Amino acid sequence: MSLPENSLGEALRAWRDRLTTDDVGLPATGRRRTAGLRREELASLAGISVDYLLRLEQGRARRPSRPVVASIARALRLTGDEACHLHLVAGLLPPVPGQIPQEVPPSVDRLISRWGDIPVGVFSASWTLLTWTQSWATLLGDPGARPLRERNLVRAVFAEPSAAGRSVFFPTDQTTVAFKAALVADLRLARAAYPGEKELDELIQGTARVSADFRELWATATLGSRLGGRKRIQHRLVGEIVLDSDVLKVPDHDVRIVTFTAEPGTPDAEKLDFLRATAVRTALPLRAG
Repeated sequence: MSLPENSLGEALRAWRDRLTTDDVGLPATGRRRTAGLRREELASLAGISVDYLLRLEQGRARRPSRPVVASIARALRLTGDEACHLHLVAGLLPPVPGQIPQEVPPSVDRLISRWGDIPVGVFSASWTLLTWTQSWATLLGDPGARPLRERNLVRAVFAEPSAAGRSVFFPTDQTTVAFKAALVADLRLARAAYPGEKELDELIQGTARVSADFRELWATATLGSRLGGRKRIQHRLVGEIVLDSDVLKVPDHDVRIVTFTAEPGTPDAEKLDFLRATAVRTALPLRAG
């Protein structure tokens, strides 16, 4: 199926129609014949003339400048993916973000606050642990006593193998080749998304210097491996516990939400319930297996 001849204009009209004055902080001005923002309202928000916006929507102007596209994207409250699409239909390459976000967005914070009884950790795109639930600390040890640098999963897996059994987010079987390959594959995606990120470059170069496994996997250029799956953890209070791990990505903010759950009615679920009830607040070291 071919794209509409005026893809840019179609997209602009559709996004304008879905907004209200409340969405963009403008006062309502009388009855409206159609839904959405008026053309003059969007033009004012974007800092362009109404005539130029009309020509863009009608397809009489098809190559707006990058600053104009960025301004329109902000005015339309576009998501990251939508802003990329707007750049593409305007004949421009999508913008490249400068730095990996190191903040947990409020929406994710609200989400994990509801998941307090589930071990949940939120990682940045470079796999630094940013925040976690108390259940995560109870299961894997409290990361709070460690500096941010030591909460990086890539360093824990490749650069500090002797400390693997003591890591605060490191199930025993995450040393498998499959998990290492998946972690490197995801890190490669982050490198493509943030080509100018200094700290990410330092992480990659520093890990490559000390880990032959990392160098070999980085050179394979494999993508699409799975990070989740069954995880086997050795815990000093309950012994071995096998949990399902899922990795959920939040593209607009580029964080990874990692969860651990157990199938209801199983011995592993009982162990997880026991750990939850104990509410251990000190770091519980894992035993290498």
